[in-house]
Amino acid sequence: MIKIENFLKAILVALALSTSFVVHSANKLDGVRIWAAPESTRIVFDLSHAPKYTHFGLTGPYRLVVDLKGASTSLNLSKLANNSKLVKRVRISKPPSKGTLRLVIDLVKPVKANLFSLPPTAPYGNRLVVDLDDSRSSSTVSQPSKPTQKLRDVVVAIDAGHGGDDPGSIGPSGIYEKKVVLEIAKKVEAKINATPGMRAVMTRTGDYFVNLNKRSEIARNSKADLLVSIHADAFTSPQPRGASVWVLSMRRANSEIGRWLEHKEKHSELLGGAGEIIQNTDNEQYLAMTLLDMSMDRSMAISHNIADDVLSNLGKVTKLHKHKPESASFAVLKSPDIPSILVETGFISNHQEERLLSQREHQNNIAKAVHKGVLKYFESNPPVNSLMANKGSRKHSVRKGESLSVIAHRYQVSVTSIKKANNLKSNNIRIGQKLVIPRA
Repeated sequence: MIKIENFLKAILVALALSTSFVVHSANKLDGVRIWAAPESTRIVFDLSHAPKYTHFGLTGPYRLVVDLKGASTSLNLSKLANNSKLVKRVRISKPPSKGTLRLVIDLVKPVKANLFSLPPTAPYGNRLVVDLDDSRSSSTVSQPSKPTQKLRDVVVAIDAGHGGDDPGSIGPSGIYEKKVVLEIAKKVEAKINATPGMRAVMTRTGDYFVNLNKRSEIARNSKADLLVSIHADAFTSPQPRGASVWVLSMRRANSEIGRWLEHKEKHSELLGGAGEIIQNTDNEQYLAMTLLDMSMDRSMAISHNIADDVLSNLGKVTKLHKHKPESASFAVLKSPDIPSILVETGFISNHQEERLLSQREHQNNIAKAVHKGVLKYFESNPPVNSLMANKGSRKHSVRKGESLSVIAHRYQVSVTSIKKANNLKSNNIRIGQKLVIPRA
């Protein structure tokens, strides 16, 4: 009887061990994707289950080794598509122990690596993400303008939402938001660059992901006067449609000011020379808060004005979902020092708008509307020392509720100078009237 009991115990132990091994080896590496950006690369490992992993770097030559515990694969990584300037190849190497899948990323140069796992999100399953950053290149900020140039271009940063492993919303026929918005963003870029006195800077130029904080940094490093983020809306039902324009909410604005105040080394990025003084004077934090408040107020006022102009032009080429600019806590709109707007070009979840958003002519009409709205603002309010400010008189279209005194205050000129420039005999003006605004 004892022998039978021992035999049964041995069988149970064996079954437990075999079950444990099956679970341990259950994770399958189903795919590997490489998304290359100019100064970074994202490698995504598609897995059947959440990964358990360790990693370490090696030199001579430079490598990043990733060990996936309880994983296996039948993939042939020698045929992996790779256009990265940082990664030579991804290969499988001899595992340190049974049941471990060892992956080696052969690198061109030493890079900063950040690894994290992501849960299933349509259209993807479990993923292990490896972000490689060439920090030596990315820390170098290019200076597009020559030191001797006195007059500068108005710089518009154009942000195509999502990208790479982040497809954004997906339309009924399978069209990805990331693809549509990049096509529209490139058309806006072309129109900005074709405008004398204006220059566009793209946060991404291809199908790769850019961190949301990095998008603001690209705009700031380029000394952008405006950040325009291009997206396509989506909803759980196919009925909603129409374009909208969003600006930063006051709640998000105040929380961002607080965050910036906590990082004194960032003050000089926002406040120039004043920041250098403040960051060395701990007891004058209230001054930093006042200056940041002023900077945010100015940026938000400009954002609202541009949003109005862009929305007005969008209404001429497509249906509007919202007829007034909306406020939200979008991360890409968080910079207190850069006027920013987010343009939802339409609902990609709507069958009709998905079809429109994929058409070149409609994309071009959307791009024209965005460009016209941005141009209208900067023609009326060109930055100091810009080429646009040197063009001569500005033009203003009278809006509902505006008077000569209101318009004069906006442009910092006198009522008399406006009347003289437009040969006005009285202070009476009408909605839609075009006024020449003289330079102060």
